[in-house]
Amino acid sequence: MPDSNHTDTSFLLSGLPGLEAVHSWLSILLCAMYMASLAGNSLILWVVRSEPALHQPMYYFLSMLAVTDLGLSASTLPTMLPFYMLGLRQVAVDMCLAQLFFIHTFSIMESSVLLTMAVDRFVAISNPLRYSTILTSSRVASLGLASVVRSVGLHIPAPIMLKRLPYCQNRLLSHSYCLHPDVMKLACVDTHVNSAYGLFVVLSTLGVDSVLIILSYGLILQTVLSIASNAERLKALKTCVSHGCAVLLFYTSMIGLSMIQRFGKGASPSGRVLLSYLHFLTPPVLNPVVYTIKTKQIQLRMRRFFWLGRAGIRDTQAH
Repeated sequence: MPDSNHTDTSFLLSGLPGLEAVHSWLSILLCAMYMASLAGNSLILWVVRSEPALHQPMYYFLSMLAVTDLGLSASTLPTMLPFYMLGLRQVAVDMCLAQLFFIHTFSIMESSVLLTMAVDRFVAISNPLRYSTILTSSRVASLGLASVVRSVGLHIPAPIMLKRLPYCQNRLLSHSYCLHPDVMKLACVDTHVNSAYGLFVVLSTLGVDSVLIILSYGLILQTVLSIASNAERLKALKTCVSHGCAVLLFYTSMIGLSMIQRFGKGASPSGRVLLSYLHFLTPPVLNPVVYTIKTKQIQLRMRRFFWLGRAGIRDTQAH
């Protein structure tokens, strides 16, 4: 009979192994990353909302990506910062289950948004004259709603199934936030059903989305190669650079983490934790940077905003 404890109501978080002495410095880095994510994604949302020229499907999808990134950052924040800043290791079971629900939901939502953005780029390049009639505002809203419904619906069973499991005395998690596989491993009973459910969710979302994104880019490349003008080819490909970078940011670390979890039995614990951090923390920080650098309309609106801000400060000082 496994040693279990049904009365305990908390798990223990853990950070990067071997770096306990520098947790206070890591907390400063994490604070900077969260602030950068909040500022960058909020600025993207403000620019798209305030600039009528950006009221197009491409920028609506970009707004969805910004909202998803804000949600992903907000999901990891409640346990990561207290852990590294204050050394608070305990997390209540209910809070842990709620956190893993939101982390996985926003992660899948981001994958869904990246897929819709790939479809958007394909439509824009293959049917530029019918772009606005194919991707109408109602269809864009429907795609966004479908992403939310799929992500939320698939993850509602996760906390319910985990809540019913008895857990052993060893309640030490591998990360400074809660994830479904991590919590599931602490159970004292057979978890094949939970494991099969998790695998189904991953394959039916991240797996399907990644294949469809690759297919979309294959069709985009085929369309671009059929364009006679080299200048037009280059122009069409440039519109995909930002999205391509966002896809690489999201999927590269995820694939690396999945490979290590399944085949890298000798991999260091630090490597696994670091890859997990890269997967959940870097896209919300870097996506706004990539889209700002690569999108002229957003650059111009931001320059105008900061120029007016500096002009207002000079006028105030002059008076």
